[in-house]
Amino acid sequence: MKSFHIHIRGIVQGVGFRPFVYKHARKNGLKGWVNNTTDGVHIRINADATSADNFLKSLLNNLPPLAVVTSYNIEEVDFRNYNDFEITHSNSEAKPNLLLTPDVAMCADCRKELHNPKNRRYQYPFITCTNCGPRYSIIQKLPYDRITTTMAPFVMCNTCSEEYHNPLERRHFSQTNSCPDCAVEMQLYENNQWTENFTNLHLIVEKWKEGKIVAMKGIGGFLLTCDATNAEAVNTLRIRKNRPVKPFALMYPDCTAIEKDAFLKDDEKRELESIYAPIVLLPVRPVSVKKVSLALEAINKGLSRIGIMLPYTPLYDLLLQKFNKPIVATSGNITDSTIIFQDEKAVKELSKIADVILLNNREIVIPQDDGVIQFSKKSRQKITLRRSRGKAPAYINTKPELPDNTVFAAGSMLKSVFGFISNQNLYLSQYLGNTESFDAQLNYEKTFRHFQQILSAAIDTVIVDKHPDYFSTRFAREQARENKAEVYELQHHIAHLFSVIGENNLLNCEDKILGVIWDGTGLGDDGNIWGGEFFVYEKGNVERAFHLDEFDFILGDKMPREPRISAMAVTHDIEGAEKYLKEKFSPPEWEIYQKLLAREKNMKSTSMGRLFDAAASILLNCDVHHFEAEASMRLENMASLCYYSNKLTLSDSYLDNNNNNAEGIVKQLFTRIFGDLEKGVKREKIATKFHISLVDYIIRVATKLKINKLAFSGGVFQNALLTDMIRDFMPDTFDLYFQIEFSPNDEGIPFGQLMYYAKSKIVQQGKG
Repeated sequence: MKSFHIHIRGIVQGVGFRPFVYKHARKNGLKGWVNNTTDGVHIRINADATSADNFLKSLLNNLPPLAVVTSYNIEEVDFRNYNDFEITHSNSEAKPNLLLTPDVAMCADCRKELHNPKNRRYQYPFITCTNCGPRYSIIQKLPYDRITTTMAPFVMCNTCSEEYHNPLERRHFSQTNSCPDCAVEMQLYENNQWTENFTNLHLIVEKWKEGKIVAMKGIGGFLLTCDATNAEAVNTLRIRKNRPVKPFALMYPDCTAIEKDAFLKDDEKRELESIYAPIVLLPVRPVSVKKVSLALEAINKGLSRIGIMLPYTPLYDLLLQKFNKPIVATSGNITDSTIIFQDEKAVKELSKIADVILLNNREIVIPQDDGVIQFSKKSRQKITLRRSRGKAPAYINTKPELPDNTVFAAGSMLKSVFGFISNQNLYLSQYLGNTESFDAQLNYEKTFRHFQQILSAAIDTVIVDKHPDYFSTRFAREQARENKAEVYELQHHIAHLFSVIGENNLLNCEDKILGVIWDGTGLGDDGNIWGGEFFVYEKGNVERAFHLDEFDFILGDKMPREPRISAMAVTHDIEGAEKYLKEKFSPPEWEIYQKLLAREKNMKSTSMGRLFDAAASILLNCDVHHFEAEASMRLENMASLCYYSNKLTLSDSYLDNNNNNAEGIVKQLFTRIFGDLEKGVKREKIATKFHISLVDYIIRVATKLKINKLAFSGGVFQNALLTDMIRDFMPDTFDLYFQIEFSPNDEGIPFGQLMYYAKSKIVQQGKG
């Protein structure tokens, strides 16, 4: 008999790993102990070498539902005789070296108990177990034990305590364990009055039926809700929230209810019912076949898809089962501000929007919005639009050897996320909002401080975007000064490139890779605004090989907000453009802007995002954005209605058939768009041909450069139609790589910054 030590790392805390090991050890008649520490799970057993190896293999092949193992090792140690197998207490004195467990949706076992009248947790709104519930949003420091979470003040009743301490129970060491006898309590705020220990959920349902707006505290913050079939209630919410046009997300009781209003494929259903429980964009069913009268126009303002999620907390599940209809479920905030998560702030600010506020006394440490994904219609390409609750801050993938120093990647501005490498672990924050707003800046800093506290990390390296005026850049440089850290500056689109290459494990690829990086705005190395870029990646080196034709970038931040300005800038030297553009401007505006465009020293842009804006302004009269990327979304929506029902091909491209060159495409595109408008071609067909032309453009550049591995990133590739067209029209000789777990928008920037640093560090050390 010998003693063996097993060390397992990954997402192994707060997921029932210790009781899982305990049960396996008892089943196999092994003696020893299992323990959580600040660097994972440690196990000691008495066994012979074969039995020890078999035990480890059995653990790895039968993991708990939420556990993910990133590394493990087993070694023989000095023999010690153990009389039994036990679970020992965590040691929290050392520096943490753990992955953080995300918040996850209610599990199937808890859902059964929730609706079982014979169960003692019947209709208890905060039912959880080791397989579900909040983690990241309530943790104050590592390791993940009850005393280090906001559950610390809640004293368990005798029955819950027995469950908690029984290794054979599903709730053994379930840090959020509670029941009606030791409950997380709700409070109701209405008409400046409080109701303590509120339990009457039927009242909330009645408020929805009356057309009232209800704010509810969830896992990551407050949601604003109302009856999704009541147009008056939805429009009232729009007015109060100051969100006139941007679509609202919906929450449905179950998938059966969803299928009455939207088309639902198997892959979409799997995502909705997964532990991540994101919002999924789904195509709307025709009005004629609906059985539930959604207030569709009020909800999505003319778009053909709606964002839908299922109840991911027991509270939401109870309410939706009682209401049995969909509700609007949008972030509890004023538009463009950060989701509200503190009770006091909710009462102060959300009472201006909501008629009723439903709170509870379990504090949230870190706020999170809901994640958002979609699938392209034809190729079923998964596209992440927002990576947040359910996924952040963990990311586990095969990756390059990570450096052992602490690296802070500051990310971008509009879709703020930051990242860390610490103890050779990778952490990426949840979506933090648009840091143009002061509220989002405070949230960014608060979340950063929280990470610092959890990781006990002294930063020695900082990576920033090249744009000096981003809040994230300024903040990170300040941290670098305070920590005397080294600063790396990485161009925005090269960070996008490293993001998609890193996610697809191509950093060490021997072949050249063509990075197609298209987005709205990013400061280029030449001081101009880039966004329609083709980079060649070869063994860690990056070269800007090609880019969209330059056009004038005028009026600063006004141009991205007003697509009509992009239309003017892109087409001002094209004959016939004035007929379609002049009416979009007042006479003084037209005169002033024309003079600006006549200047010789304007800043230039290669932005593909602005090209989409220009086309949307011309074809849809979408001249001013009500929300970010509205013009592009509406252009995609218009083209999708045509493409999937008509047999258009690559021959419908606007680019010259007898010219395989990849230069001068902007003038070709819009000259022919105006020509089709003059001929009376339907605008949805023109929008489709615009998209096809861009795929043709990619093929021409790749062919010219003789590269057959293509990697796509940047906000433009949130466009599911464009993704399908690329899959449809690109020859089979090309290998295509897209972002899946990370959004191609700026949320993926910090991951790219970290991958760039990791790769450059490996190359410097002679390992790559």
